[in-house]
Amino acid sequence: MGFCISTVNFTESHLLNISIHPDFRSQGLGQKLLSKTEKELTKKGVSDIFLEVRNSNISAINFYKKNNYKKVGKRKNYYRLLEGREDGLIYTNHMHLSSFVQEEGFEQMDYALEQGVNFFDTAELYSIPPKAETQGSTETIIGNWFKKNGNRKEIILATKVAGRSGMKWFRGGETRLNKENIEEAIEGSLKRLQTDYIDLYQLHWPDRALNIFGGGLGLYKHYDLESIPIEETLEVLEEIVKTGKVRHIGLSNETPWGLSEFLNISEKKSYPRVQSVQNAYNLLNRNYESGMSEFFHRSEVGLLAYSPLAQGYLSGKYLDGKLPEGSRTKLFGRGQRYETPSAESAIRKYVNLAEQSNLDPSLM
Repeated sequence: MGFCISTVNFTESHLLNISIHPDFRSQGLGQKLLSKTEKELTKKGVSDIFLEVRNSNISAINFYKKNNYKKVGKRKNYYRLLEGREDGLIYTNHMHLSSFVQEEGFEQMDYALEQGVNFFDTAELYSIPPKAETQGSTETIIGNWFKKNGNRKEIILATKVAGRSGMKWFRGGETRLNKENIEEAIEGSLKRLQTDYIDLYQLHWPDRALNIFGGGLGLYKHYDLESIPIEETLEVLEEIVKTGKVRHIGLSNETPWGLSEFLNISEKKSYPRVQSVQNAYNLLNRNYESGMSEFFHRSEVGLLAYSPLAQGYLSGKYLDGKLPEGSRTKLFGRGQRYETPSAESAIRKYVNLAEQSNLDPSLM
């Protein structure tokens, strides 16, 4: 992706984050995108727009000053230098560490931070693919990086507790979203991450049985199985938030019905409110648009989109049955959801369009 603008509501205001690929910065895309996006947000009734600007970005700072953005204070619009941060706001530039050795992980996080990425997302499950011998390793690498650099306060940190599964290596039995499992999970994550708080704590997938991974085409299939009530899960999360170990809660791999239940129960019981949903979203998987996106507009629940390149398939590297050495599918064989005739055709059209535009498919 050459650039991205993302907005997420974590208070009554919007944080607007603009990321421009170095190759395009000289073209003034940031200023053009800001003007266009501000108009769209204003039409939707947004009263406060927060902008994130690096101290070194003099041209951007001058532009915001020229357009009457205030440096401090809660006014209609203002930009905020990255000298500090304000509680309650979570920034949307984020990265996902997978199966890296520690040295490579450190290198990638160092580079990410230098480029302005300050939102790291991980999970107790990672690295991928899920295995007993690597469970929690990504959190451990991030925690060691925090210890080495002493920069925990510079990062907005998100992690996840595993939903219902038969992976008994986590806690000696079936993982569930109940009090026993969640409390043990948060303590384990805090220890591995070498921190005393998590900015955003997410439920990795629901406790109820759903066909959400690797198939189903977004269609609901009912399984008549018992599950931990959502209210019970929220009650546990409320207790953890009150301790200060977690600041905000979120969901992942969730459905419109599930999100609606979380929001309704939170409102009735005054439990912590879901701030974001982390679901897959890319040109091959647009299920988010068919129901979840309405919650963004009407209920102000942000999207943290994962798998933007469809596990690398949108790069075109797997076309015509190719299987590059060192690729995720070659190593782990987990790309079946994108290995269909319709997907192959869509990928080819996308790659052809990128080539016609003289762009790398991974950046377009």
